[in-house]
Amino acid sequence: MASHGPLFSRMVRAALLQPALYEEVEADRDATGQALLAVVLVSAATGIGTGLEALMLGGIDRFLHGLVYGVAGAITGWLLWALFAYILGVSILKGPQTSSTWGELLRTMGFASTPGILRTFVFVPVAGNLIALAGSIWRLLATIIAVRQALDFSTWRGIIVTLVGWVLYMVLLSLMRLLASGVTPTLL
Repeated sequence: MASHGPLFSRMVRAALLQPALYEEVEADRDATGQALLAVVLVSAATGIGTGLEALMLGGIDRFLHGLVYGVAGAITGWLLWALFAYILGVSILKGPQTSSTWGELLRTMGFASTPGILRTFVFVPVAGNLIALAGSIWRLLATIIAVRQALDFSTWRGIIVTLVGWVLYMVLLSLMRLLASGVTPTLL
């Protein structure tokens, strides 16, 4: 199936929380590249905002570091969060009508990242953090819709899979950061 519509049009529809958009990209296997590009654009914009904040505090090296690692981290996060949602959604919390692939979740969740572009404004004194928070909450709502549509779930089941998948991703991310810092995690 050919990709329907330009990337930016789809990103706007995703940000408007249109369930039809999520159904469209779920079914369009050619939209995986667009979903990746949406993630890269949002993460680059976020990296620029974070970098500007670091630059204002006096460090071009932090700007470049934040941009490169921000994009790489966002792509990794997208892949892992979609994987956790897929595993939870098609096995542990599978509904009676659930039939999905990891690719379908990658596409829908990639476009759901669109509202995160508001994190670009994190460098703005005082209001920046509020704008970034609004973008993060908006993105979470978009992700719930994306998961619900991709897995043919009720909204409640979509909320559970989205939040549990996010928590699993955050735990894994925290462990990876601990290991990278040289700390050995212990359970007790």
